[in-house]
Amino acid sequence: MKTWHYATANNEQFQTSESDLPALASNGTITPQTRVWTSGMANWAAAGEVMPQLFGHPGTTPPAMPAGGPPPMPAGGQRCHEVDYEIFGDDMQLVEIELDPGETVIAEAGAMNYMEEEITFVTKMGDGSNPNEGIMGKLLSMGKRALTGESVFMTHFSNAGSGRKRRVAFAAPFPGKIIALDLSRIGGEVTCQKDSFLCAAFGTQVTIAFNKKLGAGFFGGEGFILQKLRGDGKAFVHACGTIIERELKGETLRVDTGCLVAFSPGIEYSIERAGNLKSMVFGGEGLFLATLRGHGHVWLQSLPFSRLADRVIQAAPSIGGTQQGEGSVLGGLGRLLDGN
Repeated sequence: MKTWHYATANNEQFQTSESDLPALASNGTITPQTRVWTSGMANWAAAGEVMPQLFGHPGTTPPAMPAGGPPPMPAGGQRCHEVDYEIFGDDMQLVEIELDPGETVIAEAGAMNYMEEEITFVTKMGDGSNPNEGIMGKLLSMGKRALTGESVFMTHFSNAGSGRKRRVAFAAPFPGKIIALDLSRIGGEVTCQKDSFLCAAFGTQVTIAFNKKLGAGFFGGEGFILQKLRGDGKAFVHACGTIIERELKGETLRVDTGCLVAFSPGIEYSIERAGNLKSMVFGGEGLFLATLRGHGHVWLQSLPFSRLADRVIQAAPSIGGTQQGEGSVLGGLGRLLDGN
């Protein structure tokens, strides 16, 4: 079955399966003037020219609707673009996204590493998941992104060619791992650290989630504001250190508050005291632990970036940090002589 791409009047691009075309034409999403493209076509063309059967002719009787009605439309009236990808590297990873003609991937501003010819990009307010969103909605989305510490703008990368697949790559801003998430397989959404989003297939909604519990908000490591990704395509998040994925089947998992990267629907997130008073004060594990319960997936990181940054700063000689592991009896004089 073919995958079709269509563009709105303001040049927002979407894709859909061939079986969903009648429903899109029926509800007015695709009109005879809508520009469409699919594999095998040299250029984009008006939908009325390449598939006139969708719109019928005056005086004709439409066929009977099949049992069960048209297929249900996804949230937002669209499907995420179906992108292919490959992750390179070990601790300094990048993800290379392969785009068919007309496909788009959205990314954090400044995350792009390289791109092939015919890849075009444009910076926009918001993720583009709602093509009919007005200016107030876009301003609200900008405000939400500002609360998460992310850039208020997103960059949209598209394959503007007509015949070949093209690639664009994105890299994380610090050492760690990139996690590839198939949102369609984990309930259509994932809640993650507020600065972990890297890129996603076009159609993915990037928004925020407020922690409703005071304990989780004050002591949860990520505060009251988390990031939420919704859709049915691929999304990519990054975290520091080694990544562990755990599937909970009704169990309870207690983790360091800074080591929680993301969790899927069905997981209850709360904060509990780390043992008795003696353990809390002298145990070295902090006063509180994150408690995860339910059925779903949890992603953990071995080293929160803030903890790594603290250790680097503590060891920086230029700001009074302690020098360790130099191994030279000359100390500072030796560094002066060898140019360091």
